[in-house]
Amino acid sequence: MPLEVGPLLERCREGDALAWEALVRRYQGRVYSVAFQYLHNREEATDLAQEVFVKVYRKLDGFAGGDGFLPWLLRLTRNAAIDRLRRIKARPPAEDLPVEEAYELASPGDDPETASARVERARLVHRALAGMDSGSREIILLKEIQGLEINEIAAMLGAPVGTVKSRSHRARIELARAVLSLDPSYGGCG
Repeated sequence: MPLEVGPLLERCREGDALAWEALVRRYQGRVYSVAFQYLHNREEATDLAQEVFVKVYRKLDGFAGGDGFLPWLLRLTRNAAIDRLRRIKARPPAEDLPVEEAYELASPGDDPETASARVERARLVHRALAGMDSGSREIILLKEIQGLEINEIAAMLGAPVGTVKSRSHRARIELARAVLSLDPSYGGCG
């Protein structure tokens, strides 16, 4: 059973290298995922994830609570990604990675047909996400993909809970419509 985040953070503050490694391993996928959703570039997302963990390490003493660690970490990631996007706009990348190529999500435990269907569904959803406005995409990313609660998202975005609820509802409808417009025969998750 994994160690709770509070004691793990305390061990990190005490200089326990194994605790730090466990913390990074526990959250690196989520940090990378948020970074990639904003940046749409594997290298940039990897670099950003490393930068975020450097910031986390430096700010560990200033972080008080264990339960709010994930929202705090994702807020750091989001802000760093937005800053990176601003810098990228100042110097555009030489080559963009198509969204369709970024999602090779097949599970080694699935049979090839199931794995292929899952990858196709993921590509379809990510293509639909790419076509959405940034506000709706951000809500879907934080709530549906990262699993944050409405109140955590509201605090992260500095918006009222009711506003986030209604934006979440509208974003889900927008995503469903975008998926159907890309593939009218889409029948669900199967």
